Amino acid sequence: MKLERRGFFATISGLALWLKPFSQAFAQTRTPRQTEGPYYPSQSMRGTDQDNDLVRVSGAVQEAGGEIIHLKGKVFAEGKLPASGARIEIWQVDTNGRYLHTSDANSAVRDPHFQGFGYAIADAEGAFRFRTIKPVPYPGRTPHIHAKVFHQGRELTTQFYIANHPQNDRDSIWRRLSTAEKEAVAMRFRKGPDGEETALTVYL
Repeated sequence: MKLERRGFFATISGLALWLKPFSQAFAQTRTPRQTEGPYYPSQSMRGTDQDNDLVRVSGAVQEAGGEIIHLKGKVFAEGKLPASGARIEIWQVDTNGRYLHTSDANSAVRDPHFQGFGYAIADAEGAFRFRTIKPVPYPGRTPHIHAKVFHQGRELTTQFYIANHPQNDRDSIWRRLSTAEKEAVAMRFRKGPDGEETALTVYL
């Protein structure tokens, strides 16, 4: 009987070790849903260039002003499986604080070399990437990048923020997030092979 019990507990212990990576994956904080905001550009506002490089507009020689970054990440669907084929959209203000939207009342001159909106399609591993600029403050808001993710009938709207930015704690939308949610949408930058980059994981 003792041998049988020992074998039973050994089996349970082995099963627990085998399941540990999966339990850790499910313990990840789901990406928080946040407001879309008033400046999500309609199809007619986006122009013909809507790719994942927001720094260079098709046909233009000059690149956008601002600090160029590479925003990388992965999208996981329910069950923590790679969301292959997911459509990831981002939009943000240019280096002058202007949105690509006709209702933006900011008096600053819009940077014509900044795309303002772009999208990427996640690969088989759920990976995506953008070339854009580090977000700058907008009147009343801390620097942020808006994002929408579409996958198999599901839609997630969220925002990405610069980790430890001094204006974060004064931002009413940021303050609504829990500590874990703040970490889930925080961009931490490092030097990569192509320049400054950040990586995020999106859980639908």
